[in-house]
Amino acid sequence: MKEQLFERLSNAIAEGEVEEAVSIVKEGLDAGIPPLEIMEEGGTKGLQLVSQRFSEGTAFLPELMLAGDAMTELLDLILDKIGDEGKAERMGKVVIGQVKGDLHDIGKNVVAALLSVNGFEVHDLGVDVEPKAFVDKAKEIGASIIASSTLLTTSMPYQKDIVNYLQDVGLRDKFFCVVGGGPVTPDWAESIGADGYGRNATDAVELCKRLVKSGGAPGQKTEVVDLAQI
Repeated sequence: MKEQLFERLSNAIAEGEVEEAVSIVKEGLDAGIPPLEIMEEGGTKGLQLVSQRFSEGTAFLPELMLAGDAMTELLDLILDKIGDEGKAERMGKVVIGQVKGDLHDIGKNVVAALLSVNGFEVHDLGVDVEPKAFVDKAKEIGASIIASSTLLTTSMPYQKDIVNYLQDVGLRDKFFCVVGGGPVTPDWAESIGADGYGRNATDAVELCKRLVKSGGAPGQKTEVVDLAQI
């Protein structure tokens, strides 16, 4: 039953069917399915589906916007159900944003929401963010992690620019840099000297937890988290 519900939800998200997505989420919650499982196995996979279609040229900006609307409604339901669960242990501060040139923030919003309910203080810079702005905000609030996302291959170099800027100003050992987004891969993360990469939103949260608990210094190695392999 769960697998069928997750498939229905992922399809509803990918098709931007807001009312249908909300109905399916409520159905899952009423059935006792854990809210985060509903979001990860249904909602996030729906985002992955529409992102893949976008990359392949079979989905366009209107489809992404509709999927974003559906996911926003899902997040509201999930976060309301969770309440203050998971906020007792403070994990650290995260600056997150969509890099310069990219206005697609669906996946980034999911990561930000999950980080928040898992005890992180999240400062979301929004979309089209300059590399220097990530660093300036991290310095201002005393962040532990700078997280950057992109759905566009043309904006991926700006993730590298964040790491390079930190190196140029002598702050590379002060902030963990994690990257994500549709076209981003573990190899890309390693090649630019990022501290980590997560396959999806849940992996991103696990990655951030590991980094702040590791006791290690930023800039030492790239960590890849794939919960499917754990």
